[in-house]
Amino acid sequence: MPFDADITVKAERLLALARAQDMKLATAESCTGGLIGGALTAIAGSSDVVDRGFITYSNEAKQQMLGVSAESLARFGAVSEAVAKEMAYGALAHSMADAAVAVTGVAGPGGGSEEKPVGLVWFGIAVQGQAPEAFKMLFGDIGRDGIRTETVRKALDALIDALS
Repeated sequence: MPFDADITVKAERLLALARAQDMKLATAESCTGGLIGGALTAIAGSSDVVDRGFITYSNEAKQQMLGVSAESLARFGAVSEAVAKEMAYGALAHSMADAAVAVTGVAGPGGGSEEKPVGLVWFGIAVQGQAPEAFKMLFGDIGRDGIRTETVRKALDALIDALS
């Protein structure tokens, strides 16, 4: 998937911020399937900053690769604040990164509910030495590609904010 100029500029800015602080980055992605890591690694020379990315589409992968608790998944569901925080924390714990972003959401076209509609995405941000944080976005039913693209854009913004 080619990235628009805005995403490329954000990825370049994030890499420069991380480089200036001698920080490594990791991603933990569910609904985006690796697109955040893809946006970062589309930039030549990003290997000095990007440590790794986890594509944890299934609940089992979230547990095995990131240490997300079965209790959180059962109690809150994969698309939740608790799971987004645990994913971000797990990306730090299972990498050499200093900062991580995690995303879990409902990209559609199906799979939504009244409680968790298509377009709901939870973001987790974790920085070494700080408690993980999470926030949600309701992008609306703007189509699968639209939701995934906006999620990449917002994830890059969130990491830029965390490092600024």
